[in-house]
Amino acid sequence: RLVESGGGLVQPGGSLVLHCAVSIDNFHTYQVNWYRQVPGKVRERVAGIMPGGLTDSADSVKGRFVPTRDNTKATVHLHMYNLKAEDTAVYYCNMGGDGGFFGQGTQVTVSS
Repeated sequence: RLVESGGGLVQPGGSLVLHCAVSIDNFHTYQVNWYRQVPGKVRERVAGIMPGGLTDSADSVKGRFVPTRDNTKATVHLHMYNLKAEDTAVYYCNMGGDGGFFGQGTQVTVSS
């Protein structure tokens, strides 16, 4: 089970941190990803974090979005900086990639 939180309304240029609580045994052995989706568009993978902490991110958010994890609490976080209007979307925590498991999502709205 994946439960996201932390979404909300933020002004352009602002920052926000999303959280995902994961209920699974051996959480520390799993990669966790963050996706986002805008109505009418395909869900997009924006970042991921490997079991050992290695991260990657999409070109559209590189240098602005940073995933982290706490294996002792089975949580992952998405630190988002310098937010833009085009970052407005529902953000999802994921395990297993496109065909895997998603949480219910949390809305992020970037607007002045």
